[in-house]
Amino acid sequence: MRARGKPFVVVGDALLDRDLDGRAERLAPDAPVPVVDDPTERPRPGGAALAATLASLLDGREVVLVTALARDEPGAVLRELLELAGVAVVDLGLAGPTAEKIRIRAGGRPLLRLDRGARPGRPGPLDDAGRRAIAGAAAVLVADYGRGVAAEPGVRAALAGRPARTPLVWDPHPKGPAAVPGARLATPNRAEAERFVPEVAGEGLATVTARARVLAERWAAAGVAVTLGPGGALLVAGAGAPLVVPAPAARGGDPCGAGDRFAAAAAGLLADGALPSEAVVGAVAAASSFVAAGGAAAVRLPERPPGPAGGGPTGPPARGSAGSTPGGTAVPHGGAVERALAVIERVRAEGGTVVATGGCFDLLHAGHVATLRAARALGDCLVVCLNSDDSVRRLKGHDRPLVPEADRVAVLEAIGCVDAVVPFDERTPEAVLARLRPDVFAKGGDYALADLPEAAVLATWGGQAVVLPYLEGRSTTDLMKEVVRRDSG
Repeated sequence: MRARGKPFVVVGDALLDRDLDGRAERLAPDAPVPVVDDPTERPRPGGAALAATLASLLDGREVVLVTALARDEPGAVLRELLELAGVAVVDLGLAGPTAEKIRIRAGGRPLLRLDRGARPGRPGPLDDAGRRAIAGAAAVLVADYGRGVAAEPGVRAALAGRPARTPLVWDPHPKGPAAVPGARLATPNRAEAERFVPEVAGEGLATVTARARVLAERWAAAGVAVTLGPGGALLVAGAGAPLVVPAPAARGGDPCGAGDRFAAAAAGLLADGALPSEAVVGAVAAASSFVAAGGAAAVRLPERPPGPAGGGPTGPPARGSAGSTPGGTAVPHGGAVERALAVIERVRAEGGTVVATGGCFDLLHAGHVATLRAARALGDCLVVCLNSDDSVRRLKGHDRPLVPEADRVAVLEAIGCVDAVVPFDERTPEAVLARLRPDVFAKGGDYALADLPEAAVLATWGGQAVVLPYLEGRSTTDLMKEVVRRDSG
């Protein structure tokens, strides 16, 4: 439930972004570079100002932005943009120029970016209005762009002293300060996590998880969600297996601003009472939709009403030019194992990532398919470790499985995202995993990030066990209950 009467507070560095959009149909005669004809310019809020704008316009929140604005022409444009977005501003004042990021685009695709104001100015001290805003917030998002607002001593003291029940989300920057202790969630992207924790080497999900755990301990954060671009996000919260939330498959779009959309959505959901895992699931969905819709360039601010002289809208105009310790040693169904090993060998020879998942897959339903697709998206092949009929009976009872093993194998092998199926007789697939040695083991689960029994065996060769969110409302048990209900009716 959304907190009422309390504003959503964003703290951080405000930038001015400008998009110059035109046509590129020819090369310059004096150099092999495109000529952009008839560009139109549209200014928009950037940095923490973008995060505040998105929370206001897309999420309908009452937003206060604690930032530092310069007394120059770009600063005046930025103030007007924030006013049009419905964002209240606590201005610390900035001794220095407004930072600008200018994208030159053709056909909606960036060709070049120009940055102005590369040397950060100096923000003024936090005043009483800023302290009151932080203390009375429904949630606080620190959108740090490394230009000084998040490092200001008064700001850090106010963030550290906020009420304990107030969720704090820290979206860090490599040039900015460490998060204050006690953040509910920190949201670095993959490259930022690597820069923060260079001592942990590697490329896979195990490395991302290890870096997230280091940051959670270093910053005393309840959770760290590392955003993975088109791969979604990985959440570490506590000692259990990480939660990997895949992003929906999408073509095209513009990723500019995706990190701000993710952080703003996550902080808003935490303000409404969501768990960190629920907030990350919602934030991935919000960021994915945002990118598919065109990213920051597609955000449209309300226009000012016509003036008294009927001169038309005066909002920011478009101007012309100018992110084996197995549970047993037996590995049955050898032929299936050998076929899976052949797939794995081929993928590894090409430098790919091997993913495995496991389950009974009795009465295959949409939730199973969603989990399988999400698991396959984590790497370059997917091996399904399938509980045999004997294994299912031990787990589920004498009346299960409803579908025999051979049929379950046939159905799984017919699914495009599955590369191999290996049945096993034990309760859990540690023995077959020890033979296959995948890089990632992905298991559908709830949002509690419970420990996976397979995690220990994966760790022996540097693999990573992760949890994938279930597709809500789908289960074999529910299907069986519905069949009984209809039959008895």
